[in-house]
Amino acid sequence: MFFLSWGRPSPQDQKACINKSGTFNYDDKYKGATVKSLSSLKADLGLSKDGFLLNEARVLVGSGIETFEKGKSALKSWRHFGLNWAFVDPKTPVQQGVKFCVCVKEFFPWLTMPLQVVYVNETRKAKNRRASFAFGSGTLHGHLLAGEERFSVEIDENNQVWYEVLSFSKPAHILSFLGYPYVMIRQKHFANESSKAMLKHINSSKS
Repeated sequence: MFFLSWGRPSPQDQKACINKSGTFNYDDKYKGATVKSLSSLKADLGLSKDGFLLNEARVLVGSGIETFEKGKSALKSWRHFGLNWAFVDPKTPVQQGVKFCVCVKEFFPWLTMPLQVVYVNETRKAKNRRASFAFGSGTLHGHLLAGEERFSVEIDENNQVWYEVLSFSKPAHILSFLGYPYVMIRQKHFANESSKAMLKHINSSKS
């Protein structure tokens, strides 16, 4: 089962996809695993043994608390999906348990892929002025992949603000299995384009 449409998926199309999607399509033991760092995930032999591959992009988007807050606001309003070939309904609440769809245009048709927010984390450390905001979403039945993806913004001890996309995934459908090298290229392309969208939004909103 997967969800395909020739036109841009409407809110009704996305709702129908969510209603048919059901539960997570990857093992419960990996739910929330993207709270870990890239190095920790690389060291997790279970992930690689079970066929999951990692994808990560981390980019400097500016400095200062104002930039961090703009990045946080951008994530909450799905500005990181501000692409002409991929989108999430910007009204989707970034809250644990919320189901939503990522709509992606592949050549002529659109793919509508269901996910659910697994966690939302925000931390602040006054001592070294570090702060972070992140949320992770897991794939549901009807998604071409199985796995989880985390989006985050972080201000480090040097007052620099970073945007990061981190995911682990494997094919969950014969189409993605047959075309997995292409899928991996598209994942990396999305991570890079998403980083550019964040940079563009933050720079355009500067006073």
